[in-house]
Amino acid sequence: MTGFYGEHSKVFVSVDCIVFGFDHNKLKLLIGRRQMDPGRGEWSLYGGFVREDESLEEAANRTLYTLTGLTEIYMRQVGAFGAIDRDPGERVITVAYCALIDVNDYDEKLREEHGVEWVSLDELPHLYSDHNEMVRKAIGQLRRRINTEPLSFNLLPELFTLTQLQHVYEAILGEEIDKRNFRKRIKTIDFIEKTEHIDKLTSKRGAALYRFNKEMYLNDSTFRL
Repeated sequence: MTGFYGEHSKVFVSVDCIVFGFDHNKLKLLIGRRQMDPGRGEWSLYGGFVREDESLEEAANRTLYTLTGLTEIYMRQVGAFGAIDRDPGERVITVAYCALIDVNDYDEKLREEHGVEWVSLDELPHLYSDHNEMVRKAIGQLRRRINTEPLSFNLLPELFTLTQLQHVYEAILGEEIDKRNFRKRIKTIDFIEKTEHIDKLTSKRGAALYRFNKEMYLNDSTFRL
């Protein structure tokens, strides 16, 4: 470290991870009880401080991997939060990141190890400091992006039914969607491929299973649902 900027005050920089999952037709958030002071025992997002030898994105990826054991997952920066009194311990500026994962990919042992739980958004408790504000901002971004980015596929298994896909859209948007119009639009999207597989577990009649073709999506610059 150099002696530059010695006349300026120092602040801490952290990252907070807003991890969404989809389960039982609901959008859920991964939260846990805070394990440190200040705020010990309060519901909180999972986060950590940025190390001197890593970028913000590297810190967020490290934190997410520690929490979930997953790599190459959807992650986007939500924004910076720097109110002077947001942390009663020290002057801390945090950058929030939103991640989307398939709940079934999350190792139950890791969840128990970190003491975190999946909580439905409509049952979300008060979170530590400004974490509720971070969640609200993340949801707003998802609602703006879902019609122009294939966000929903990050919350679903590799093979899914159109009903499952519609439920994800409804969970994110917070409103019901007309089934007929939704399916009519989906069938015009080339990168949502119908497979020969049939879902016999959640559908009595046996619903067709679909998959997301990422390569085809990357070649489609006109997507909008």
